[in-house]
Amino acid sequence: MQLVRGLHNLRPQHRGCVATIGNFDGVHRGHQAILARLRERARELGVPSCVVIFEPQPREYFAPDTAPARLARLRDKLALLAEEGVDRVLCLAFNQRLCKLSAAEFVDTILVDGLGVQHLEVGDDFRFGCDRLGDFDFLLQAGVVQGFTVEAAQTVELNGVRVSSTQVRKALAAADFSLAEQLLGRPYRIAGRVLHGQKLARQLGWPTANVQLKRRRVPFTGVYQVSAEIDGTTWPGVANIGVRPTVAGDGSAHLEVHLLDFAGDLYGRRLTVVFHHKLRDEQRFASLEALKSAIDADVAAARAHALEHRPTANPRA
Repeated sequence: MQLVRGLHNLRPQHRGCVATIGNFDGVHRGHQAILARLRERARELGVPSCVVIFEPQPREYFAPDTAPARLARLRDKLALLAEEGVDRVLCLAFNQRLCKLSAAEFVDTILVDGLGVQHLEVGDDFRFGCDRLGDFDFLLQAGVVQGFTVEAAQTVELNGVRVSSTQVRKALAAADFSLAEQLLGRPYRIAGRVLHGQKLARQLGWPTANVQLKRRRVPFTGVYQVSAEIDGTTWPGVANIGVRPTVAGDGSAHLEVHLLDFAGDLYGRRLTVVFHHKLRDEQRFASLEALKSAIDADVAAARAHALEHRPTANPRA
């Protein structure tokens, strides 16, 4: 998959494609349906498929303090799009210049002059342009004039509810990881590189991997039974995700993972953490001794849950 960062990096060879536009946060089953249709149209027309995304996401630009927590950071989103067979991603900087484009200017500058779009897949509720006049009907009319076709992406529902990033966040906030997996089409995971931390947990007898998050907020907090993949091997563990209220910090979110029965150096390595079961809410303890007692109980609970839910062998295998 090819990544093009910014409109200024588009070249003549990038013209001619089928495209879709959106945040694609989490690349859930609704997004996957759009991308499947995009691949189909690309094959029919014999041109590449292109996904147009924004960085930061529009709501993060306009209201950074109240924008929804991301389900996946940019690196992970690009990896998920690549897994869905996308040929090209155009990542546009969402800034004042882009905000000032009218709907007509957006179509002319980005879709026509920049990408040479032949077909566009968008949701029927999609809106764009500084005047918010850009909607599905506007694109249909623009397509007739400019020579591209437009199709409304079909809604994907689960138990009568539209699959969306909002619904995934609600499932995660409720610690319903089974529902989140159904909405995403895969277990929810967070990946990141292990960095040096304060090493407080090591002093308490439970060394943890401090996983780099690179995001303002996370969609849920608390202590969880997890599994973590390192170099193709999966280890059960317990994780705390949140602001660590017992330990003085910078107020930003952290992910700390203790791997059960693991011995080795994880610094600098990339860890992929899958969340399975919530053990408790994150809380502030009056002392480090109380924190240690809570961690002892968390590890015991995580070990018991992992043992209870481990896969059983197939007797016919």
